[in-house]
Amino acid sequence: MSKKILIVTGDAVEALEVFYPYYRCLEEGFDVSIASPSVKKLRTVSHDFIEGMETFEEKPAYNLESHVAFKDVNPEQYDGLIIPGGRAPEYIRMFDEVPKIVSHFFEANKPVGAICHAAQLLTVIPDLMKGREYTAYPSVEPDVRACGATYINKNVHTHQNLVSGQAWPDLPTFMREFINMLK
Repeated sequence: MSKKILIVTGDAVEALEVFYPYYRCLEEGFDVSIASPSVKKLRTVSHDFIEGMETFEEKPAYNLESHVAFKDVNPEQYDGLIIPGGRAPEYIRMFDEVPKIVSHFFEANKPVGAICHAAQLLTVIPDLMKGREYTAYPSVEPDVRACGATYINKNVHTHQNLVSGQAWPDLPTFMREFINMLK
């Protein structure tokens, strides 16, 4: 039976951090659903660095159809969860269903992949990250610490059922670890 993977995201998701995991999971033969606030065409963004700028620049990227609204997700039907970064985690954490969906995967010890700014979503779930080790984009290190996790300054880190990555250049290792955890 094919593994079922859930990706939770929304508008302003980092394009590479949603497309790469989506297509990589499809390539493995997994059944993948992209969940968002409503079923819609998501507007992704591209974050890149330019000479002389101290942070990244954001530009519009490709569009991507989501498959299921948060309110219709039954997390028990899925074997793994991926939380891409970008700005999406900042606002999807405000939907009541999202912390419940994410919590299920941790409580059931199912594989979770969280990359870049995904930490912003994890901060709203009380005690979820206490005692865990986690890496993320360096500017969200305060969020990682605020939710009780230990920040690990590595590109990709695996601890218990969580694979975390700093940013889109880390996707090959991040996805290899996530897929190995599913097998």
